[in-house]
This record gives sequence, structure tokens and C-alpha cells, in this order.
Amino acid sequence: MTDNTQATAPHTVPGLDPAEAERVVDVLQARLHALNDLALTLKHVHWNVVGPHFIAVHEMLDPQVDAVREMADSTAERMAALGGVPIGTPGALVAGRTWDDYEVGRADAVAHLGALDLVYTGVIEDHRAAMKTAGDIDPVTEDMLIGQLAKLEQFQWFVRAHLESDSGRLSTSGAHTLSDAAGQAVRASAGGA
Repeated sequence: MTDNTQATAPHTVPGLDPAEAERVVDVLQARLHALNDLALTLKHVHWNVVGPHFIAVHEMLDPQVDAVREMADSTAERMAALGGVPIGTPGALVAGRTWDDYEVGRADAVAHLGALDLVYTGVIEDHRAAMKTAGDIDPVTEDMLIGQLAKLEQFQWFVRAHLESDSGRLSTSGAHTLSDAAGQAVRASAGGA
């Protein structure tokens, strides 16, 4: 049986201090958990979306799932290159995450999009913090995170395009929970406040 708890090997990429590499690996492990969780969440929504916007949302999500899975793979490979041990097991993800599980089941597309807006906000904010940390230590990792952020922000824009009024108001504005965001999005799409 292998030891999955080892943080880093005694070596890293040339020119990077092993202690600094370990710090970057720790940051990337949190990003790996977030990306794996996001890929699973997007697939969950893909399977459970219903309503008049079903096909648009259903088909919009598969390319996002594929891209997020690729981001997770790149993140894990960067960790390994830095001498880290990427841990992608379900138990480690659940134990290591700092957010609640996605709570929307079978629901209208607009409800899922409202909840996904908050999911993307959390992932993007944490990715930006990781990018800043990595930028102080390792520009290669920072560059990888910048590329991932560009795609994540684009995906959130796709989601938000369904939630934004013609005046620019986002139906999920001010929501703090996934349920609140889903409810606000549904009410706004029905013509409520």
C-alpha cells in the first residue's frame, strides 16, 4: 500500500526551493479538490436539469465538464512535477473541502444556473487567491492558474447570461447560499422581484 499523505518529494523543479514547492503543492491540492468537485457538480446538473431550457443547459455543460477535468489533470500533473503527491480520492476531497455539497437535485434549468453562479464565484475567488500565492513563488504555476481562470470566468459568463436582465441586473445578486441563488433565479425568470 502506498502512502498518500506524503506532501512532497525531497526534490522539485530546478530553481525552486523544496519548501516553497511544498507551499505551492498545498495550494494546488486545494485547487485539485475544487476542480474535481466542480466537474462532478457540473455533471450532476447535466443529469438533473429539466424545464424549457433543458437542452441549452444540458448541452452547454458537457464542454465545461471536459475542460474542468482537463484543468484538474493539469493541476495534478503540476503538483507531481513540483515533487508533490496529488490526492484525488473521493474521501480526501470530502475531508479537504471547505464548502458545502451541491444541494440542488432535479430542478428547472434556471434554478441550477442560479446555484452554479455561486459555485463558480467560489471556485474563481479561491483560484485567484491561489494564483497570487503561486505568483510570489512559481510563475509557471501562476501561468497555469491564469489560463484556468480565463476558462472558469468564461463559463461563469455563460451561466450568468441566463441570469442577467437586459438592464444588467443579476438575478442571484446578494444570494449567500445555493438554495437562495436558485430561488432568486427562478423568481426572477417568472417575473418576480
